[in-house]
Amino acid sequence: MPWRADLRLRYSRAGDATHLSFSHDGPLRVLKSLYPEGPGVCHSVMVHPPGGLVSGDDLRIDVTVERGAHALISTPGATRFYKSTGEQSATQTVKLHAAEGARLEWVPLEAIAYPGCDAANNLALSLEPGAQAIGWDVTSLGLPAAKLAFDDPSLPRASRFAQSLHWPGHWQERAVIAGGDVRLLGSPLGLSGWRCMGTLWFASGSAVSRTQMEALADALRASWLGAADASRCGCSWLDSQLLVVRCLGPLSEPVMQRMQRSWAVLRREAWGMDASSPRIWAV
Repeated sequence: MPWRADLRLRYSRAGDATHLSFSHDGPLRVLKSLYPEGPGVCHSVMVHPPGGLVSGDDLRIDVTVERGAHALISTPGATRFYKSTGEQSATQTVKLHAAEGARLEWVPLEAIAYPGCDAANNLALSLEPGAQAIGWDVTSLGLPAAKLAFDDPSLPRASRFAQSLHWPGHWQERAVIAGGDVRLLGSPLGLSGWRCMGTLWFASGSAVSRTQMEALADALRASWLGAADASRCGCSWLDSQLLVVRCLGPLSEPVMQRMQRSWAVLRREAWGMDASSPRIWAV
């Protein structure tokens, strides 16, 4: 029987502290909220006890950060989309909203699309003027280290992974990756044989100055100068409110490391904050 789970997080500001209130239905909840940077920034660890999604499972996460609050949300493990056993897709839908003057960081560990999966991973963003957010999505197609190929031709049905990233008026991106799509998976104009992809974004509810736009892009490019993955990284401003970083790699670990380093650069350069990495990343 498919499982549906809903988790609603609301962060509010009281004095110099950010507080979390939440409600949940089904197997999805907040494990712990921590304050390693002081009371102003709430680090939340979100868990899905079943450990993965199968056919028909539906996870819905709704995050609201109220005026002046600062929330960072991560996970202790990967989101796993397992092999499909029915006709329904496994779906995760994330909605993020930040009010005026709020800061939101959406930095979960990677999603793994197992061979034979039929899955959809959707994210929608909403920012009021003066709000800012940093987030990422890292997706591993199959498990290359275990020699479980996303595009294994012996599978009874081709793997299928759909992804949507949406910020009305600024960003509308949808990809459908099928295990049988040789051109997309292998072409230099597609994934060029790499099986892990990362997208990081810095979004601002108000326009960013040209000087800051150039400074953020220059700092990111400088951070991967001379690195082994430098040729597989890139960043660009889609408009004056949205910066997007892309990275490809053979496995999730190096891509995740690149996302974490880029996150640290953006935090420092855009917000003047140290990279206080969530403790869960080191577990």
